[in-house]
Amino acid sequence: MGIDLGRVSIIGADAVGQPGQRRFRIFTRNREASAVMWLEKEQLSGLAEALDRSLALITEGQILRTEARAGGIMAAVTMPADFSRYPDYEVQVGQMRLSFDEEDSVFALLITPLNISLESGREPEVTMSEEDQIQVGFTQQQAQDLSSTIQAVVTSGRPVCPLCHTPLDGGPHACVKQNGHREIVQIEEPDDEGE
Repeated sequence: MGIDLGRVSIIGADAVGQPGQRRFRIFTRNREASAVMWLEKEQLSGLAEALDRSLALITEGQILRTEARAGGIMAAVTMPADFSRYPDYEVQVGQMRLSFDEEDSVFALLITPLNISLESGREPEVTMSEEDQIQVGFTQQQAQDLSSTIQAVVTSGRPVCPLCHTPLDGGPHACVKQNGHREIVQIEEPDDEGE
């Protein structure tokens, strides 16, 4: 019925590979076990937003996300050098659920991994594996550090267009917000003929 790592000593996020071809992961460990959870950039960014909202609510606005810093961008944190090369658990993230226990002042992150079954001659079948869920607990300070790390990891890749948020590869960019090819919504007023 899943793995509960309890309160972890390390939780972080980083990216592996070159910008445009990066893979993103959350890594965590306690005294007994380590886990690496692979996820999409949007999932990682969504986790940072959820952490920021939760921290702002819990602290009544005392902890807010830092959108810009004087002196440049924060350097992305990487996995510690002494982290196990072969973690006890390694999964592809399907879903994440974040909660906060007010009594213990601990965040809980519940990861539901994806299972992909490959059978000859059939399309791959992707399912959520609830029996293999991984739960980790961490403090408010760890949550704040994780959110900052995720922000640094996400922004350290390819720059994005400020209007359409599409990654820029250094060549010409046809921005859908400026090139006339975006969907135009027209609001029609109801006819007043019935009056």
